Amino acid sequence: MFKGRSITLKHLLIGNQKHIGLQFRSDKVIQALVEKLPYIAWSDEFGMYHVANNKTNLGIIFSAFRGEVWINGNYFFEVKGELNIRKPENILKYRNRPHDKNFKRCPNGYLDKLEIKRYSENTVKTYVHQFERFINHYHHIETEDITENEVRQYLQKLIREGRSHSYVNQAVNSIKFYFEAVMGMPNRFYAIERPRKQIRLPKVLSKQEVLALIEHTNNIKHRCIVSVLYSAGLRRSELLNLKIDDIDSKRMLIIVKSAKGNKDRMTVLSPILLQDLRLYYKEYRPKKYLFEGPRNRPYTASSVVKIISGAARRASIYKKVSPHMLRHSFATHLLEDGTDIRHIQLLLGHNSTKTTEIYTHVAETSFNGIKDLLS
Repeated sequence: MFKGRSITLKHLLIGNQKHIGLQFRSDKVIQALVEKLPYIAWSDEFGMYHVANNKTNLGIIFSAFRGEVWINGNYFFEVKGELNIRKPENILKYRNRPHDKNFKRCPNGYLDKLEIKRYSENTVKTYVHQFERFINHYHHIETEDITENEVRQYLQKLIREGRSHSYVNQAVNSIKFYFEAVMGMPNRFYAIERPRKQIRLPKVLSKQEVLALIEHTNNIKHRCIVSVLYSAGLRRSELLNLKIDDIDSKRMLIIVKSAKGNKDRMTVLSPILLQDLRLYYKEYRPKKYLFEGPRNRPYTASSVVKIISGAARRASIYKKVSPHMLRHSFATHLLEDGTDIRHIQLLLGHNSTKTTEIYTHVAETSFNGIKDLLS
């Protein structure tokens, strides 16, 4: 039917007008069908054919290629499956903040879009902070009138301030979100360069250091928090969102819901941890979340940091230990024990083994066979 032929629809903004981009590999059949489309034009800037974005042209495209070419609309149409089933709980906080006439707040349309897409709490917080910092830098300019050159100047300012790669990337994401998702101009800043990605090796603890860290916690609750982070390879936010029924003791699994990228996954439940969790539950009786603070509210991120830093100090571990270091240690130790990297990828929730492969650079087994040149 399609014989391997496909064409991808893209959003383009040409002369401040929305267009439908047609991206495809060289193919005589597709080329002939494209050239027959009414008002078709070629863009040297984007390297693809395009037509005005309207319902009529969209219908013509689907009619022209029906039965001959498969149309990939993943980049063109909004995919509902990507939405997080959990609505950001604190979106009202940003809507109801005290008004300061000298400070430009995030537009309601921006907040509406974040709410509709149901981005996570951390993403909402980051986008609002970054975008408000950006629009207040250009307080004298209407937001929709800010040019690509002014965006570049702002990013250069962040780099000169010594901001990290991730911070600058967050700024780019928050700005692009406004013009692309809120204003409906998907390639308004198509050519904005992102900073080159920094590749840093993960910092890990030895198995002995992790066990010492667990042994030097103050109580059974703190012991379980540190043990869950390490033995299940969880992110701090994933730990804080765990609910009691996410612990599947019959299958010896921990269910991680709506994690990074709005994905669910499963990871391992240690038998030793399960024993500690049962003791912890009998003593603390949490109501909803596995680890709760005062008035049955979720445990706070800062409290987790304090638990780990305090245990590290008592265990005489003089390096700075973070919650994420326990996740890095989980992956590295599994790799050192011979666990297949694809299994580690699934446990961590990585999209690709390429992300997981970074742990091969710090695993002891990667260096054990190297001859000592001084011996």
